[in-house]
Amino acid sequence: MSFDWTLAIRYLQSKKRSFISVGTLFAIIGVALGVAALATVMSVTGGFQKQFRDKVLGVNAHVLILKRTPEFHEYRVRMDQVAKVPGVVAVAPFVINPMLVTAGERTATGVLMKGVDPDRMPAVLDVPKQIIEGSLAGLRRPGAKPPERSKGSFGFEDKVPTAIASSVPVPPASAPPSASAPPAPSVAPSGSAVPSDTFLDLMEKTLAEKRAENEKLAAASDAAAPEAAVDAPAPLPEEAPAGSIEPDGGYASALPPDEAENLAVETINKAEEAKVLDTDVPGVAIGATLAKTLNVKVGERIRVTSPAIGFSLSGSTRAPVARSFRVIAIFEAGFDQYDSKLVYVDLYEAQAFYDQGDSVTGVEMRVADIDESKKVKAGIEKLLNNGLYHVMDWEELNRPLFTALKIQQILMSAVLALIIIVAAFTVVATLIMIVLDKRKEIAVLKAMGARDGAILRTFLYQGLVIGLIGTTIGLALGFAVCRGLLVYGFPLDPKVYFISRLPVEIRAQDFLATGGIAILICLVATIIPAMHAATLRPAEGLRAQ
Repeated sequence: MSFDWTLAIRYLQSKKRSFISVGTLFAIIGVALGVAALATVMSVTGGFQKQFRDKVLGVNAHVLILKRTPEFHEYRVRMDQVAKVPGVVAVAPFVINPMLVTAGERTATGVLMKGVDPDRMPAVLDVPKQIIEGSLAGLRRPGAKPPERSKGSFGFEDKVPTAIASSVPVPPASAPPSASAPPAPSVAPSGSAVPSDTFLDLMEKTLAEKRAENEKLAAASDAAAPEAAVDAPAPLPEEAPAGSIEPDGGYASALPPDEAENLAVETINKAEEAKVLDTDVPGVAIGATLAKTLNVKVGERIRVTSPAIGFSLSGSTRAPVARSFRVIAIFEAGFDQYDSKLVYVDLYEAQAFYDQGDSVTGVEMRVADIDESKKVKAGIEKLLNNGLYHVMDWEELNRPLFTALKIQQILMSAVLALIIIVAAFTVVATLIMIVLDKRKEIAVLKAMGARDGAILRTFLYQGLVIGLIGTTIGLALGFAVCRGLLVYGFPLDPKVYFISRLPVEIRAQDFLATGGIAILICLVATIIPAMHAATLRPAEGLRAQ
């Protein structure tokens, strides 16, 4: 061992030749605590980034293609084109729209209904891996096909709902009425148009019957006393039933055994019939939180209602569309924002809510390397360079979330790096105390021929040793804390943090970066005491004693 290292280790020990001095011990403890805190925080913030990225990419694809126009009918051609782009693994279409979901008396608003292709979606999204109950086997009904679009004079929906059309009166004929022509139709009280002659004949017949009844009542009232006339019941029609209608044993009596058995059999048959009819109801996969909110299980039905659609160019209105779905699967993405606000249906069923035919919202893709998504995006933009399409990667789609996480990690690391800086001041104080205590020895060494560089390296080595020991202990302590958090699973409120447990991602690069920063800070902190010792003159050192 060289002279510099031997002297540095000797100065780190106490005067009683113990393993380490008290000042050196506190300096090492300060560095170790700072390193442990910084390593733990970097692992936790990195865990949040990884968790959010995995959850987001489990529900969303790596690259999306959206069209700048309301309708996207040529999506099949675009899918065939982008599937040949290097790096693209799988392609699938999707339709997504906000809906209102109800089950019994419970309602969930702001739910996003995503229509997917059951054959293509598993290769793009991780939804099949997130299923905790049921399966996606019945998402598409046998023989399903894209809905056809009904066109009016302008190519848009030109139908009025039946409930609205039935309440609109039929306008009169444009030609003037003649003697041979029947009168214009009038509106019946129920809202349906009825010819006026039929309606008038019915009214005349009714008035004649009422007039005859009044004459009979007047004749009867002349023969009876006024008091009896008031109390006498009105005569019943000849066809009215006679006798008591109360069943034997009263209204609380039980049905005969044979009728009860027939009723039970009929109930069972209806239940079996309902099960058979459920196969004709389209399937839906909902999140675990949404299933708990609606209090539904696999096999039960929910009702999905679209928002009001408004007016078409032809001036007609379209009412909201409501359809029943059967819950076939419940998934848990681990991200409460998705588990409570997302449902999956067949692509064709989602298209049927809007009269746009075989049109989709966009096309989503999975790439081989997620870090190469920007490169794949650039290749797709070059391929579809016509201004009609907008290509987005997962970072652009979730830029606010990941930018906030990155800023949080940087700020938290910077704040906790102050702990290491504070520990570095402890190192400075320890080395200054050693220099002041060893001034006579330093003066003797320099008088015997020790160079300034050797004295400088001696104290630099001391700071390096303190940094190495403190950093090693701190990294070991930080690793133990991170492992404990992983084993214990510190709970979090999913409504606040969107995840249920504290995520921890132990990465070697984070620990190496933390250790390197700590050692560098300790070395920088030793420069001032080392230079002071190196510039000390032998005469000044001996005079101070």
